[in-house]
Amino acid sequence: MKLRNLLGSAVLGVGALAALNTGLRYEGELEPPLDGDDGVFRWRGMDVAYTEAGDPDDPDLVLLHGINAAASSGEWRAVFDDLAADYHVIAPDFPGYGRSDRPPLRYSAALYEDFVHDFLTEFDEPAVVASSLSAAYAVAAVDDGDADGGVELRGFVAVCPTATAGPSPAKGWLRELLRAPLVGQALFNVISSKPSIRYFNADHGYDDPGNPSAEWTDYEWRTTHAENARFAPASFVSGSLNSEVDLATALADLDVPPTIVWGREATVSPLTDGRDLADAADARLVVFDRARLLPHVEHPDRFVETVEEALVAGKAA
Repeated sequence: MKLRNLLGSAVLGVGALAALNTGLRYEGELEPPLDGDDGVFRWRGMDVAYTEAGDPDDPDLVLLHGINAAASSGEWRAVFDDLAADYHVIAPDFPGYGRSDRPPLRYSAALYEDFVHDFLTEFDEPAVVASSLSAAYAVAAVDDGDADGGVELRGFVAVCPTATAGPSPAKGWLRELLRAPLVGQALFNVISSKPSIRYFNADHGYDDPGNPSAEWTDYEWRTTHAENARFAPASFVSGSLNSEVDLATALADLDVPPTIVWGREATVSPLTDGRDLADAADARLVVFDRARLLPHVEHPDRFVETVEEALVAGKAA
């Protein structure tokens, strides 16, 4: 009788957990977070969503969002329109994120480096602005392209760039735990709850915790509760998206002078890391006061000016 009761309780518990996970799933269509023309880049059987704006005859500028649990091209929402005044701006959602397809892959840095390489080769000598881990993917993609002439850049701006944003070495068990159907989904629901999103934004993302609006927090919640939303973040949280690229060497080897942008109040990636990286790569470092990991959101006007300065320098190189 006791065993039967235990089994009955277990079945009820599993059912309740499954029902809770289902109840938290966002079933609506995720709208584009940027104003522009929406397109699809077909890549390895996946539809990769992007938004573009500006005159197609203007120089191409590709914006690569950072990687985290709630990542999307919406990271560029504060600067997208202004950059489009002088550039043909293209901002994709990485595979596994945003409005792009999210198959249950074991996402890796190598996969994203290949994606960035292939996406950039769609454009003629684009400039790139890349945030956090995507900066490592971009310089790795450019380095790979040097062998076959695949990628040439007009300019390069990196925002708080890093090659390591999770545990190192990677914890495969943590990735598999988060990929698990019931427990993994439940854990990810905790990680991506609105209180967790607000905590990350206030503690890591923004110097001004009031900067992300309630509407933006809601968008981040919805993008993390779409179907299959946990698979790419499972790789991120476990360290499986860390890049093996030597970031300083790769930046120094670029054919254009790189600019590094850093928030003075950043704690996850402190300014000392930025100074060391800029010195090692012989790169220009621009420090934004009263900013953390997202200076382009907190100080959009100055950021647009910094990008324009960097691209003028790149054109002259």
